[in-house]
Amino acid sequence: RTINLLSSLKDQLTIATQVCLASGGFPSAWSLGWKVGGRSSSSGVSHSLEVLGGDGHYSWSSTLSLSADQWRKAGSVSCEAGLNGQSPVTQILNPDHCSE
Repeated sequence: RTINLLSSLKDQLTIATQVCLASGGFPSAWSLGWKVGGRSSSSGVSHSLEVLGGDGHYSWSSTLSLSADQWRKAGSVSCEAGLNGQSPVTQILNPDHCSE
């Protein structure tokens, strides 16, 4: 089971888009959530449909869009993948790690 967090700044550095990719599990057992500056956020979040792979497991994603200014002020964005009450798996991304 893996999660990856990708990011890009688009629209002339006005919109920061982060994508959290999860794979190797069953989506009904997992939850993907976002924290902006250490606080839970659901604003600007969208989720993909699940895709069944040849190994019988699924891949899916969650996308968070913020203004670039909001992201810089927050200092970091993290994606958390939780499985039925277990400790979540977290990936953190800071603005200086962004590809333009």
